[in-house]
Amino acid sequence: MRSKPSRSLLAVGLGATLVAAGPCDIYSSGGTPCVAAHSTTRALYSAFNGSLYQVKRAKDSATTDIKPVSAGGVANSAAQDTFCSGTTCVISIIYDQSGRNNHLTQAPPGGFKGPASGGYDNLASATAAPIYVNGAKVYGVFIAPGTGYRNNKASGTAVGDQAQGMYAVLDGTHYNGGCCFDYGNAETSSTDTGSGHMEAIYFGNIRVWGSGAGNGPWIMADLENGLFSGVNVGLNSGNPSITWRFVTAVVKGTANLWAIKGGNAASGSLSTYYSGKRPNASGYNPMKKEGAIILGIGGDNSISAAGTFYEGVMTSGYPSDATENSVQADIVAARYSTSGGGTGTTATSKTTTTTSKTTTPGGNTGSCAAIWGQCGGIGWTGPTCCASSTCTYSNPYYSQCL
Repeated sequence: MRSKPSRSLLAVGLGATLVAAGPCDIYSSGGTPCVAAHSTTRALYSAFNGSLYQVKRAKDSATTDIKPVSAGGVANSAAQDTFCSGTTCVISIIYDQSGRNNHLTQAPPGGFKGPASGGYDNLASATAAPIYVNGAKVYGVFIAPGTGYRNNKASGTAVGDQAQGMYAVLDGTHYNGGCCFDYGNAETSSTDTGSGHMEAIYFGNIRVWGSGAGNGPWIMADLENGLFSGVNVGLNSGNPSITWRFVTAVVKGTANLWAIKGGNAASGSLSTYYSGKRPNASGYNPMKKEGAIILGIGGDNSISAAGTFYEGVMTSGYPSDATENSVQADIVAARYSTSGGGTGTTATSKTTTTTSKTTTPGGNTGSCAAIWGQCGGIGWTGPTCCASSTCTYSNPYYSQCL
């Protein structure tokens, strides 16, 4: 049973003011400070009033930074809406709030090339994932296949067998069976350098390396050359399918010990799906983490996955269960919702289960978009047809050529 944090640790406010202590304040108090903190929805420190993310608009390539409405508060989505009015915008930078400058930018080519110029990955539409936090409209990071962010020169992240913790708040209805919708620690070369060189949160329903109970999606750990739902290669039935609209996903690891946790980001506490020794497979004990940070892709820049990211952090050290319980309480107090005054609901259907094709992406052909390109959505002013694939609906704000 999760114990409630004290009022001095967590206090819910109204409007732009969220909490007296953000997730990274809680981790710091627990002795496992954040070394990377990313969110397009809110500040993750109570005193943070810097830039959360940057958007770039299509009509003139101008950029602007989006900050919280107030210190510790939600993102100022009205500033984005004004800046992007009459055109479309992408999220060009997701800033690191930890002070270590571990910002996430457009992922470069690696073992796989992305669809953008020079083999880079696409940037996410800035308006494809609107939700509400504490009653205010904000935007998440909508990862369509071909989209990805990375930092190969991160500072302070775990390397080798060093301890780390991670959590991410995700859309439990937006996923697919492609590889790999990850957030966390990966290779600095953007290539597969071997088993144990990654430790990242994965969310989706791919079954190639591992799975949990039911049909998914599952929270698993991407440890490179393996997605693990528990100690065994393949099925670990103690890892359940996720049914929540908003999901808190947790993965942490230290010397021959790691854990997977999950919970409803809109209500309740965390559950532990696995905690114990490293997987029963060669190459994962000791770990060989490299310390890069990825979002929406695999360590080798695999770009077939889909998902939506709202917030997440990486820590130095192995967080205690008590710390993670308090962080979960903070997330619930932020009131993630699909409407201005409601709470997250149980998922009944997923946004998309399309597994991406392997066609090599290119630029637009004539007036139609190439594979991986956007082809529709509210506010979209670009191509609405696909040159060599099908325009596939994901949500009212985003359709993609697949």
